[in-house]
Amino acid sequence: MNGTARTQGTVRIVGTGLLGASIGHALTALGVDVALFDAAPTQLQLAIDYGAGRAVRADDAPSLVVVAVPPDVTADVIERELAAFPNAVVTDVASVKLAPLRELRARGVDLTHYIGSHPLAGRERGGAISARADIFIGRPWVVCRDDETPRDDLAIVEDLALDVGAMPLEMTPEDHDRSVALVSHVPQLVSSLLASRFATAPEGALRLAGQGVRDTTRIAASAPELWVQILGANAAPVVEVLDALAADLSDVVDALRAPDASGARRTIAETIKQGNEGVDRLPGKHGQNRRFDSVIVMVDDRPGQLGRLFADLGELGINVEDFRLEHSPGAQFGLAELSIVPQSTRDALDGLESRGWQIAGTTHD
Repeated sequence: MNGTARTQGTVRIVGTGLLGASIGHALTALGVDVALFDAAPTQLQLAIDYGAGRAVRADDAPSLVVVAVPPDVTADVIERELAAFPNAVVTDVASVKLAPLRELRARGVDLTHYIGSHPLAGRERGGAISARADIFIGRPWVVCRDDETPRDDLAIVEDLALDVGAMPLEMTPEDHDRSVALVSHVPQLVSSLLASRFATAPEGALRLAGQGVRDTTRIAASAPELWVQILGANAAPVVEVLDALAADLSDVVDALRAPDASGARRTIAETIKQGNEGVDRLPGKHGQNRRFDSVIVMVDDRPGQLGRLFADLGELGINVEDFRLEHSPGAQFGLAELSIVPQSTRDALDGLESRGWQIAGTTHD
């Protein structure tokens, strides 16, 4: 990352797991003084060794404290940091916002300089060793303010989000928790439930698995210890979504038990159609709500083929908005699915075919 940092002064990061260390990497790359603290000495030293920041010093006077600890201790650490650094703004990056806020209010903690926040970013693997400076680029960073939040304090947290490449988005804690239940917490459970079917599945069945099932179960490779805390802290909104999902699933099961019954096929068709409509509403790159055409190109399983494909697209002036690669089981080729703005699709199709690429499919009319 290049450029001048908006964030000024020392940033103290408490917790050097994936998010804490990644914030440290991003700020350090901008020349910000980052002081790291973690209750686990090995985790702390790893983060320092990888360049996420330096160890804290007794004379540190941070302008901003970022609490990046597990949800079950978030409120405790926020309270401690507010007391230790009364002149600093304190934010946290926990994935649940209402539970720690209620706990802090119940304790009577002065929350004048506390602003809850949450970057919607991450990886399946945690820890300082998995941290990267670029995981926040283009991702939403929710900032939970209220009418009493000092404007200058709000600017400090929003500047942090902008410095790491994220997009600040203001929400109430209640709206945040309902939203992440829908787009993060329930998908984690659904992915884990589906992937758990594979634990006892026949080996022959698993050998047929392609990119589609890998896509739908990718996030199942997550830490159970962390997710027990997250789901427990956001239980009510998660249950609300699960109840609705269970009702829809029950309708589909009933339809499939008697597929020839009146209305059964319509139930199945409507379920798939509503899924299509939901996918269409998901924002694309940089949070934009734009529609893209899909172009599927056959790619030989040989070194340099993907590089040649993207080089050709570059020469054609085609920007790829999204990309995924699916390998064909037992075949010496893969299918590269390119997402392209509709006005560029015809140029991409004609240009790639003229360069010898075989188009396997497209959604372009």
